[in-house]
Amino acid sequence: MQLNCLIIDDEEMAIKVIENHLLEFPDIKVIGTFQNPMAALPIIENEAIDLIFLDINMPKVSGLDFLRNITLKPHVIITTAYREFAVESFELNVADYLVKPIPFARFLKAINKVNNLIQLGKGIPTESLGKEQAHIFLKSNKKLVKVYLNEILFIESLKDYIKIATTAGDFMILKSITAIQDELPSEQFLRVHRSFIVSIDKIKALEGNVIETANRKIPIGRNYLKDVRKAILNLEGDEDL
Repeated sequence: MQLNCLIIDDEEMAIKVIENHLLEFPDIKVIGTFQNPMAALPIIENEAIDLIFLDINMPKVSGLDFLRNITLKPHVIITTAYREFAVESFELNVADYLVKPIPFARFLKAINKVNNLIQLGKGIPTESLGKEQAHIFLKSNKKLVKVYLNEILFIESLKDYIKIATTAGDFMILKSITAIQDELPSEQFLRVHRSFIVSIDKIKALEGNVIETANRKIPIGRNYLKDVRKAILNLEGDEDL
């Protein structure tokens, strides 16, 4: 799946930072960079653009005013030095809101959000999606690894790291389990314990407060038990399980 993107920012250095971050994502192609939002308009209207990185404070027209007035709306990640426009931006259905300077870890999270939005069919579908399987990018051993969602078995928290167990092998990621939960579609993944997330369709059995998946028995936390039973079995509670 290739995503076509534009970068719109009146600061050349800010454009270069985003371009540098994007070097880690071979599936994202920068179609053009613009310091004037209006110069990007013909491309947005005539080409299949999936994603725009958009600054807010620019001369002639602000990024938010520009966004309000374009007909075709690709997914948008706001990149700005100002925190106070976050609520207004999310009211315009932006995918994410990044405050400069933008650390790579936060940038990665934003890219994963966009991937999930596209793969779940939200927003504007584009021909460039093809038949690529849903995935997220995770940084493991100093490189970005593409992890396909349908290969994830479970995720385990190990202090400052998480272990992602997949059918293709295990990955150790420097990230909290809460952070990875935010990047995963809730329709496919379920938090069952403060230390475990499981792939719902990989669950083989549920017995009492234990889930069996991929020859691994995973405990269900007491505070999660009711929600787990409801999500898996559509039950409010069943004392026979």
